[in-house]
Parts: sequence; C-alpha cells; structure tokens
Amino acid sequence: MDIVQPPVSIEEARAHLEREWGPWQSRTTAQVLDHVAQRYPDRPFILTDNLTWTYSEAAADSVRLAAGLWAAGIRPGDHVAVVMANFPETILLKFAAARLGAVSVSVNFLLRGDDLHYVLRQSRSKLLITMDQFRGLNYLSELDGFAPGWDAGASQELPDLKRAFVFPTGEHTSSRQVPSLDDLIALGADVTDQQILEQTAQVDPQATSDLLYTSGTTGRAKGVLLHHDAVVRTAYSSAYTRALWDGYRIAYALPIYHVFGYVEATIGVLFPVGSVVPRTVFDAHDLLTTVERHRADEIMCVPAMTVALLEQVTHKDYDLSSLSTVFSSGAAHPPEMWHQMIERFGASRLFSGYGQTETTASTVCIHPDDPVERMQTTNGKYKPAGVAGDPSLGGRLAVYKVVDPATGEEVPPGQVGELLARGPIMTRGYFDKPKETADLFTEDGWLRTGDLGRVDEQGYLTLTGRKKEAYRFSGELVQPGDVERILLQHPGVAEAHVVGVPHPRFGEVGWACVVPAAGHSPTESELIDFCRERLARFKVPARVIFMKSDDFPRSVTGKVQKFKLVQQLTQGA
Repeated sequence: MDIVQPPVSIEEARAHLEREWGPWQSRTTAQVLDHVAQRYPDRPFILTDNLTWTYSEAAADSVRLAAGLWAAGIRPGDHVAVVMANFPETILLKFAAARLGAVSVSVNFLLRGDDLHYVLRQSRSKLLITMDQFRGLNYLSELDGFAPGWDAGASQELPDLKRAFVFPTGEHTSSRQVPSLDDLIALGADVTDQQILEQTAQVDPQATSDLLYTSGTTGRAKGVLLHHDAVVRTAYSSAYTRALWDGYRIAYALPIYHVFGYVEATIGVLFPVGSVVPRTVFDAHDLLTTVERHRADEIMCVPAMTVALLEQVTHKDYDLSSLSTVFSSGAAHPPEMWHQMIERFGASRLFSGYGQTETTASTVCIHPDDPVERMQTTNGKYKPAGVAGDPSLGGRLAVYKVVDPATGEEVPPGQVGELLARGPIMTRGYFDKPKETADLFTEDGWLRTGDLGRVDEQGYLTLTGRKKEAYRFSGELVQPGDVERILLQHPGVAEAHVVGVPHPRFGEVGWACVVPAAGHSPTESELIDFCRERLARFKVPARVIFMKSDDFPRSVTGKVQKFKLVQQLTQGA
C-alpha cells in the first residue's frame, strides 16, 4: 500500500496553529467553539453519514440546548449527567453545559444496575439526560430498577436529581411519557440566544468543566474534577505536538466519556478548525469504511481496536488514501504492530502516548518525526504546548519526577520508580472524596500517578506497570510490565497480561494470561522457557493461561482490569 504523506511539514503545521492562537488567551471550551464559529462559520465540525454540523450550526444548537438547561434550573456549578454514546448531541451537550458554567458528568453508558446507581448518586447530578435504549440495554428499565421516580425528580435513591430527559436512539418504541431532548429545547424557548451568549462569556476558564469517572483498573471508580483551562490547553498541546494541519479530520469510536476521545479528538480538532467523525460503536469494517467516506486523516483507537483493524484490512480492500495517521494508545503493543500499521494502512505518522484522567489526557506522546523504535520501546516524550505552554515548565504543561516508592527520593534518569506529575493541567482532586484527594498529592504538591516507569535524559518515558499491580515472589518485587514485554517479543503472542496470584509458600506467583497470535499455537512450556532464557528466575511466570481477547475484564479504554483478572483466575483455579 502507498504511504500517505501529510500535506504540510511539522514546522508549517505548528506555525499555522501558533499564528491562529497566539498570544494565548485562556478560554472555556464553549468560548473556543464560539471563537472558531465566528471566524469559520461554514467549516464542517461534526460529520455523520447522514448529517453534517458546521461550526456555526454546532454553536447555535448548543446555545438552544443551554437555554433548555437554564430553563430547567441549571446554574453555574450544577452537575448535568449524560448517559449517551457518541451521538452528535452528546458533543453539543458538552458545550451547552459549558456555556452555563455547569459541570458535565459524562457517564459510561455500559454501566448498569449498582454501578450506574453509584455514579449518578455520587456525582450529585441535578439533571439527567439518558438514552432510552442502546445495543439492547434499556436504560429506562435500569433506572426504574434502582431509582423509582427518577423520571419525575422524586427518587429517594437519587436525592439530588430534579429533572430527567430522554434521547431516543430509534432502537426502542414505548408509550411511556418521559420528556425528550426536544422537550428540553422547547423548555428554553423563552430564553434568548443573547442571554446564553452573555452567560457563556462570563464563565471563568478556571471553573470546573467536567466530572469524569476513572476506568477503575484498581478499584471502584472515582470522579475526577477537570477545569476548562486544563482541557483547552491539553487539547491545544495535543494538536501542536502532533502537528495537526488546517481542516484535519479524526475518525474514532472512543467514548466521549473518556479523555482520549473527548480532549484529544473532540476538543483537539477545534484548533486546526478540523472535523470529528464519531462512531457510536466500534466495528472494524465500519471505521475503515468511515475513513473512505469522510476522507479522514486519522484513526484514533486503543490497541485492541488496532488489532481488529489490522486483521480487517487483510480481508478486504479499503480506500485509505486519505489516512496518514494512526494514534493507538492505552496499552502495550507487540513490537511488530507498528510496522504492520505502516504496511497495511499506509500511514506515515504513528502516535502513542501516556496520561490519565487525573492529568486531563496524555502528558507525553510520540513525536511526528520519531522513528518506529521509539514506539517499540517508549510511551513518548514530553509534549510541547507552544503558546499554551507553561514557561516555568519549559513550555510544557506537565513534567514528571521519578522517585523510589519506598523512600520517596528522586532516582537518576533511566531508573524505574514511581511517577509523580506536576503542571497546570493536573486535576484538583476527586469529587466528594477528601481522603482520596489528599492521598493523591504529595506534601509538596506532586500528583501521585500510581504508575511505575522511567524517564530518560531526552524526556522519553517508558511505563513499566502500576504500583499496585506489582507483586512479590518469595520477597522479590516483580513488575508485570517487565514480563509482558518479553512475552510480546514471541511471534506467537498477540497479547500478554501478567498478574500475581496468591500462593501459600511464595506469597505470590506470576500467571501470564496470553492471547495467541493468529496462525500460532504456542504451548505453556514453550513460553515459560522463552521467559526463562531472558528474565531473572523470580520473574519467570509459574503458569501461562491461554485466553481470548474478549475474555479479559477491561476498562472503558481497553485496559485490562488486573484486580478483576486476579479474581477471575483464582475463582476458576
């Protein structure tokens, strides 16, 4: 396949962004949208197979939604929960809440029962907008099950909830009378556009913009508080680091309730005045067809999606002549995957990064001119932020300090330790969780990421694992990432996830859960021997369990939830 080259150089793309957005002015997300809509009203912003929203149309529709929210009693600081997939209205509701200075609570629409109840109650949401049904899940029935009276604002289980509206997806037909999203818009008929625009201009960029719940890889989800200035600066930094050019288009099925799909894609394209092509579900054929239809420049995905896309292009020919870029991040990649992306997609630009909800999105990223070897061995380099950068951090928005987990002392460059982060894009804490918020920060204000890794002298970070995922075999500390990287070097391994399983003699022993590569059938002894030849004895896994990729308990970003995996393994042992 021909390699697709970008239309401009890195330097030209970055210079264009700096001219358009410098000197930097702190804004809310809605203020950024209005700024772009005033300058480029007819540019396409949201693309679907049937409809297109220009920037002026998106701004106008978000104003009318904001008018409805205002008429429904939403005021600055109030929490608005949205349980919706990647529909255009989901994006517009983000901006609508931002216009009022309200807080957008983006809820994982896969949650049900107790988990959904927990998020809606813990977030103290005053207003709820939910789908009626999606992919067979009836949200009205789910809500009825744990919070009867929710639709009338009279549920004892959700005492803060005053109003609720339903977005019909077209999957469900019911005679039940629940106010719809159209009813919300009609409710604001007497609120003028001017009133909303005046309110939009008054919102402080330092105010809280979003409450996003963590994926929960080590326990129950916590609500991370983000603020407008952090979201906007991080999004600009992503556009600047990746050198997005004028009119750039990103296709993705990543959920907007996560910072990857929200900050790096949806808000990120505002700066090159580009377009998003959001898909409500991930399907490899659908996403590749979307690239064809909408001439997307980039696919943004997590590795599990990337694997499916790579397999799909071997079965069918797609016109990917517009696709120059693949941003695949969120978990480890087998080294050969990066070469496969170039060969099968024709992409000339590959990106991966590292960050978390608490840092508003990625803080390091592969740079456009980095060689493939960097992608195979690191998670990327500190992101420059151009005019949005913090001068005290050398023009960056985040820096890391690597410390010894036991002593807290900083370790030399290249040595593994706990990653601490600092910068203006850090969260201010967890909503209504003072103890967890206090535990999140060191006494001198560094954010504890909970991750282990190393940063070399050039600023490239290599993640080695979660602090809480490490286990001790006979007194020796084992980082699962060390074992996983070796297993991924075996040609018969597509995925590898290592956990410590309780053992009466050794404390914990390593179990490697492996997904075989297509066309390969490695044996347990073969993989153990492979590790034994390359690892210290105490790091060699005691067992290898073969699984399918779909069998792993995963977070919304595709990360394996290892605490659940240990439960799964021990129950079946």
